[in-house]
Amino acid sequence: MEADEPVHLPGLSRVAVCGGTHGNELSGVYLVREMLKLKRKATEMTQEKDEEGMSVLMVLSNPRAIQQCRRYIDADLNRCFTHATLNDSTSDAAPYEMIRSQELNSMLGPKGTKEAVDLICDLHNTTANMGLCFIGYSDSDWICLHIFQHLKRQMPDIPMRFIHFDVSSKESYSLDSVGKHGFAMEIGPQPHGVVRSNTYTAMKVGVQHVLDWVRFFNSGTVFEGGFVDVFTMVKNIDYPRDSSTHNITAAIHPHLQDRDFCLLHPQDPLFQTFSGETLRYKGSEPLYPFFINECAYYEKGIALSLARKKRVMIPAIRVQTNDDKQASEQGFVSEEEE
Repeated sequence: MEADEPVHLPGLSRVAVCGGTHGNELSGVYLVREMLKLKRKATEMTQEKDEEGMSVLMVLSNPRAIQQCRRYIDADLNRCFTHATLNDSTSDAAPYEMIRSQELNSMLGPKGTKEAVDLICDLHNTTANMGLCFIGYSDSDWICLHIFQHLKRQMPDIPMRFIHFDVSSKESYSLDSVGKHGFAMEIGPQPHGVVRSNTYTAMKVGVQHVLDWVRFFNSGTVFEGGFVDVFTMVKNIDYPRDSSTHNITAAIHPHLQDRDFCLLHPQDPLFQTFSGETLRYKGSEPLYPFFINECAYYEKGIALSLARKKRVMIPAIRVQTNDDKQASEQGFVSEEEE
């Protein structure tokens, strides 16, 4: 293959946009509700494909948690999509989110099969000052990386980063991992249980650009290659805690608060104890902090996460056509005949 020739990838005929995986992250809840309302008006509740051969399924992922405006009812739904959890036997007494994850897997998957939807965009809010982030399990999924680059070009006024969690397919735990391709769109800062118009609008515009990109791709548009900065998660850091009560004894240092993705160097201020002492970062290398002081992560023992940044080269891509398939098959036959 010529170096400049695009990589041919299968079309994306089935796309899912999910909101409310965490029931108190309200931008995605209200956006999916609005999309469902518009869909009903436009198509009278049909799931017909548009002119580019794409159907869009809108899903409110955790309806019970949404109803109560809570992150979850029994367990964090966005940790319930590992291979083991999805294949575990359940009963009526099982945690609600475990049952719901298997329902969603039946609806959008099954995970890891050819029947799974082609792309899942799962909508989230964070209380951290992270701008708009894509979070995915691969740093070589050309579809997701190209969509991310498209949004960066279309929304230049919004800070955007691509976060990579280096986790295997079986151990990947979030809803977006059910699709053939998938990512979480995480936007903040926004308090949980609150919807801010600017955050909601950024998410709405971002989702529209995602769907536009898929239509362009399916129609045969060639997307040129380039470079993407990817932040690969290295580790989490917990708050300092009292050894007997396990209560936290410090907060994020004022010099670090709201400085997500600003390089943290060894000996930089990290925490400030409640008695006023500065605790410094003891790591051996500079890393990029994110999810700084995320409200929902207090229960998980995470004060912030740290990542390394690397530049990934992505190839040019275009949709694989029937002619491509036939040419490939004919080429294979001719080689056999030779």
